[in-house]
Amino acid sequence: MHPRRSGQEVLMCDICESVFVQSHCELCNLNLCKTCVGEHLSDSSVRHNVVPYSHRKSTPNYRKCPKHPKRQSELYCENCEIPVCIICVSSGKHKGHDISNVLEKFSSKTQNLQKDLEELETRIYPRYQEMASDVQSEKAELVTIYGKLITAAEKQGEVWHQEITAIVNRQTSDIQEMKKKHLFTLNKNTDEIKQKIIELKQIISDLKSILKSNDVSLTSTYKSRNSEFRTLPLKVRITLPRFSPRKISKDQLNEMFGSLSSLSINTEHGDTMKSPGAVSSHSVKPLLDEPRLTAIIDTGYKQGLFSVSCISEDQVWTRGDTNTMKLFNLRSKLLTSIQTESGNRPEDITVTRNGDLVYTDYKSKTVNLVKNKHIQTMITLQGWRPRNICCTSSDDLLVTMDSDDRTQSKVVRYSGSTETQSIQFDDQGRPLYSHGYYNNYQYISENKNLDICVADREASAVVVVNQSGKLRFRYTGHPSITTESFDPVGITTDSQSHILTADWDNGCIHILDQDGHLLRYIRNTDHLSTPWGLSVDTRDNLFVADYHIAKVKKIQYLQTQC
Repeated sequence: MHPRRSGQEVLMCDICESVFVQSHCELCNLNLCKTCVGEHLSDSSVRHNVVPYSHRKSTPNYRKCPKHPKRQSELYCENCEIPVCIICVSSGKHKGHDISNVLEKFSSKTQNLQKDLEELETRIYPRYQEMASDVQSEKAELVTIYGKLITAAEKQGEVWHQEITAIVNRQTSDIQEMKKKHLFTLNKNTDEIKQKIIELKQIISDLKSILKSNDVSLTSTYKSRNSEFRTLPLKVRITLPRFSPRKISKDQLNEMFGSLSSLSINTEHGDTMKSPGAVSSHSVKPLLDEPRLTAIIDTGYKQGLFSVSCISEDQVWTRGDTNTMKLFNLRSKLLTSIQTESGNRPEDITVTRNGDLVYTDYKSKTVNLVKNKHIQTMITLQGWRPRNICCTSSDDLLVTMDSDDRTQSKVVRYSGSTETQSIQFDDQGRPLYSHGYYNNYQYISENKNLDICVADREASAVVVVNQSGKLRFRYTGHPSITTESFDPVGITTDSQSHILTADWDNGCIHILDQDGHLLRYIRNTDHLSTPWGLSVDTRDNLFVADYHIAKVKKIQYLQTQC
């Protein structure tokens, strides 16, 4: 505190230090008396801002000038980007530089600091917390996931043990039966030989008696049986059975037992969060003002078109209200058609990273892979029925399903045919997804940020959870679009993490950013009639399954990158 001001509330002029303060220069942060104001304003090189002391603004804490410690850095050099004092400016060192009021710079910088603080507290820090929580949740699930793998391997081992034991028991029984038959045959042969021996002994005894008796009558009536016994009894020849073990290599055993896919650990660059001021402009910028229709594919389905899935930029699989799935090019040429193995209508279709078709069969409770036109069942469910399906960036399958009694719904992740994740409830134990009998369509897609997006028609909402299954948000439509109730059916995502969902009742497609904010929509006047299934190719072209007219429409809705 100034020695002249200690112990009292009256402030003195900072220049003469002898007269009470009446004014204040906000530029120089000096308290002035009436006399010193004129002297202070005489320096025309600086645009002072002298106001009555009572009208002064809150005084910031100025830094002392490092070159002139007795002066405060009340000015700011825009070229050098440092605070400076009046002496620094008048010395000529900053000649030709843009000099501004440090308070103005202070004000703008303070606003930027406040914006940074708000963004850190409300957006960035919570996302880091969410990521940390996701990792913890994933770690907590490891016991369950790997426990299921171990259980599956042990169950397969038990099956093998049971089969091997059954095989050994069958062969042991066969061996015992052979031994019994062999012994019976030998015993029968022995009995026949023993009977002949008894007869021979009797004949020998009789001959000796005749010879000893010298009886003419007995000797003359004797008839020889030697010729009969010269033919020996049948000799049984038996070829003994042999056991020939089949040699099986360890590789063959491993292949027959079942394969375990390798653990794949990929480190991906985290999403770059856009600044609040840049979010809307960057998200809206790549969207075309007017979407363009670039192709129409006539599928020929008579009873409606439900699903479309891109295999490339000019080939799409389609699924209508029949048991046949069709592959078309952009010229409506039918390239391939596949009928379901069961004869049932497929519930949904998707395409793997290798370009193979996968479809769900609700009635037979199966998920099936079509490879080289051959159908193989990948997954057979018990107590649940598969609805809709998508293939993820890691080539996993995400399947929506409901229970046999239709009182529960969930999303299950499969790696091959192995279940690795089940998503059904939120943190409070409430169901994430609706269930019902009539409109229980739950189309599904994975976003580029690995969020799992479900168009839950029964709930009239798009439900988005993160990779660990934690609820991020629900989108329930926007009043500017939904003259009717929001009715989401098909859903897909693009390279910019946009979420696109078809709104059946309102005849349009909503385009959302990755946080669920509406960016724009494509109306039925924009080439659409009754949009249902959606798919996006690698160049972000949108393919729409137009239900009633059974045509696929290719639409460009993003600006082409130069």
